[in-house]
Amino acid sequence: MSGPTDGYGPRGLCRGAALTLVFASVLATGAATGSLPHGHGHGHGHGHGTSAAIKARAVASTADRDEVAHAAAEALADGKSATEAAEEAVSRSGDRWGAVYDEREYEEFEQALDGSYTGVGLAAKRSADGRVAVARVQPGGPADRAGIERDDLLRTIDGHQVDKRPVAEVVALLRGDRTSATAGTTVVLGVQRGATGPTRTLMLTRARLITEAVTVQKLGPDRSDSSAAVLIKVDSFTKGAGAKVRDAVRSAPAGAGVLLDLRGNSGGLVTEAVVAASAFLDGGLVATYDVHGEQRALYAEPGGDTVRPLVVLIDGGTMSAAELLTGALQDRGRAVTVGSRTFGKGSVQMPSKLAGGSVAELTVGHYRTPAGRSVDGHGITPDLAVSSRTLQRGETVLSGLGGGS
Repeated sequence: MSGPTDGYGPRGLCRGAALTLVFASVLATGAATGSLPHGHGHGHGHGHGTSAAIKARAVASTADRDEVAHAAAEALADGKSATEAAEEAVSRSGDRWGAVYDEREYEEFEQALDGSYTGVGLAAKRSADGRVAVARVQPGGPADRAGIERDDLLRTIDGHQVDKRPVAEVVALLRGDRTSATAGTTVVLGVQRGATGPTRTLMLTRARLITEAVTVQKLGPDRSDSSAAVLIKVDSFTKGAGAKVRDAVRSAPAGAGVLLDLRGNSGGLVTEAVVAASAFLDGGLVATYDVHGEQRALYAEPGGDTVRPLVVLIDGGTMSAAELLTGALQDRGRAVTVGSRTFGKGSVQMPSKLAGGSVAELTVGHYRTPAGRSVDGHGITPDLAVSSRTLQRGETVLSGLGGGS
């Protein structure tokens, strides 16, 4: 796999919601970005109304569900591909986050939300000189076993030069998206160590891999200190990620601060982001969203830790559900945000089944932060803008809040 600043991402998440992304390092984990749980129209089980000051707005450039369904059914009746017809309808609509999956692809998509994916176990990024470099290597994965290391340069994939290609395209080649590659298929990489080192040719076999969406570690020079601050890194909001954040907060030493790292997090399930927000809030509004113009709201569960010092790290790879969480903590005055402006994906997708078994994930609305700010196309501006040494600056801020470091 591959991804932005980080992320061994599930392949299904790369399609649609993340495939169109082109930025410094595109998170391959990213893509159920903004998806609501299937079968739910009210997010986390809440259908509450919102303040009259927060008005529903029309959804621009979204695909019409009935039109897409009609195109699929008509194509199927004519003996043509329902999936391709639906894809064409979505493409014509201008819905940049809409996607159509055949049955196998959607199964892969759902598995991706469980944190599994088919790939070689590496994350890609754009290097300072514009080439594609390895951001991370998943321990025990095919890339790790082949001896690939962080900061190695990816020069070719299956004979194709990748130096100037968008990272999203590199991700697709690594996973074999265009050929619907499965576990057991091979990919040949040209890998260079250092700017002047020789390029090695390595044949890797793709495998079904599990990625850990949430990792936790202590901060500071003495990590054996029981009161040391805690770093919670969330790569994506796959199923169970919110509960892992909550458990990590509950397990942190009393009074110890938390550094919540959402850099490169391209989103995931909105409900998981709400659970994560509940770890730091005692109930209250997390976000509002509209579905076909109807306003709805998402609320945190009561009983979260509202006292522990909290700093949230964000960057241009922080998207969708991760932006929803960031906006809630910022608007509610619960956290200090540090880093750079987030990506700005504030749209919501919901699935619908089509004739022939394919599934369309179409944009149905947009969400806003508790203060009514629109995220879509705007992103979230951090309280403290930094362009380098973000982690270190975050630790400094956390220490200043009394949360240790």
